[in-house]
Amino acid sequence: MSTTRRARRNASAMKMVGALLAVFREAAGYTQKSLGERFVVGEQQIASIEQGRRPLKPDLAEQLDKLLETKGALVAALEHMPEVDLVPLWAEEYLDRERETIAVSWYESLLVPGLLQTAAYARAVFRNRVPVYDEDEIEQLVAARIERREILHRKVPPMMSFVVWEAALRDRLGGDEVYCEQLRHLREYADLPGLALQILPLGRTSHAGLKGPFILLETPEHQRLAYLETQRGSQLIADPNEVAILNQKYAMLRTQALTTEDTRDLLDRLLGER
Repeated sequence: MSTTRRARRNASAMKMVGALLAVFREAAGYTQKSLGERFVVGEQQIASIEQGRRPLKPDLAEQLDKLLETKGALVAALEHMPEVDLVPLWAEEYLDRERETIAVSWYESLLVPGLLQTAAYARAVFRNRVPVYDEDEIEQLVAARIERREILHRKVPPMMSFVVWEAALRDRLGGDEVYCEQLRHLREYADLPGLALQILPLGRTSHAGLKGPFILLETPEHQRLAYLETQRGSQLIADPNEVAILNQKYAMLRTQALTTEDTRDLLDRLLGER
């Protein structure tokens, strides 16, 4: 596998599974829209699966086999699909949603948010992984992370809000050169239209984000989701009550953080101190 492309499931295998679904769907007399409505996933998701752009999840494959009377063919295809992906299964759904999002609100306390990382900084992050990755794996992961930044440069990019705890910026992960490049990168991105970057300063007496980082997404259908990562897994949350609590936390964090103008001034000072 080329180390310059984003690591994910085998693209040819995903297209094959998608093509199988399209054949079975048409034979059963369903359109993409009518099939999506049966499972409350929507026409767009069915289309993405059939085009090989989104993986078919095992639980949905099982339901489709029953509805389309395909005798377990989709489940069997998934079970034998070659894995070439460094992205864990538990993160795939989030990455699918991130590519389509119309709005992101991201609180980060440990690292620079992935969408704002330079290649050198991302490489330093992956080199600190325990147990260690080999160099080929690291380069694949770095390429994947940098490719994710494309959503920031779409013709109509999503609205983006980031609140980053100052401690994450004070760490010199990867060394001084990597640190300075990352600061300059953040300063450039702080001027992008539709992107609001705010630093939550050290020394505060109140802090709404003590339970850790989280991400809020809004889909093109205006569904609001939340994403949380732990050491060994993650959780994509769709429950409106749980998402509402995290929205409240994020709103409080924005009031506790520096304004976007003061954040740019802080980044300028940090760059001057290097």
